[in-house]
Amino acid sequence: MRNALLLAGLVGLIAGPAAAHPVFAEKEAIAGGHWAGELRLGHGCDGSPTTSLRVEMPEALLVVRAQPKPGWTVAIERAPLAQPVAGEGGRMITERVTAVTWTGRLTDDQFDVFGLAAKLPDTAGPLAFDVIQTCESGVVAWNETAGPDGASPAHPPATLNLVSAGARPHH
Repeated sequence: MRNALLLAGLVGLIAGPAAAHPVFAEKEAIAGGHWAGELRLGHGCDGSPTTSLRVEMPEALLVVRAQPKPGWTVAIERAPLAQPVAGEGGRMITERVTAVTWTGRLTDDQFDVFGLAAKLPDTAGPLAFDVIQTCESGVVAWNETAGPDGASPAHPPATLNLVSAGARPHH
C-alpha cells in the first residue's frame, strides 16, 4: 500500500507539469506590493518543442523586470505612457513594459519556469497575462476567457490574483 501511494505521488509530480497550461507558481500576491514570481510552462505544442514564450503585461503594470535564463535570450517591449506617472523615489515613469519574450528551446517532455518581477497596482482583483507560446510546429495563444455560459476556456491566460494588504496570500 505504501509503495502504491509513493508511486502515485511520483506519477503526479511527473505528469503534473506536462498537463498544465502556463500558470504562476504562486497564484496570489499583495496589491500595491513588490512581486517576484515564476510562470511555469509545462509542455510544448502537441509534441513540438517550445521555441519562444511571450508574456503580455496587463495595462495596470508599469514597471516589470524579466529574469534572464541560461540558453535563452530575452526581449523587453515598451510603450510610452500618455501621461508620465510618479514612481517610487520621485522618479517619473514615462513608458511601461508591454511584453517580455524569451527565445530558446524547451522540449515537449520538459517543463521550465520564467521569472518576472513587478510593482503591482494598488487595486485587488485578478491580473490576466496573455501568453503566446511558439513551438517548432505551431503557436498556442493562452488568452481565452470564460464563455457566456461560464465554461472554462481551453487556453486561459496566466492569472495572478491581487489581494488587499490586510489579506495574506494562500500557499
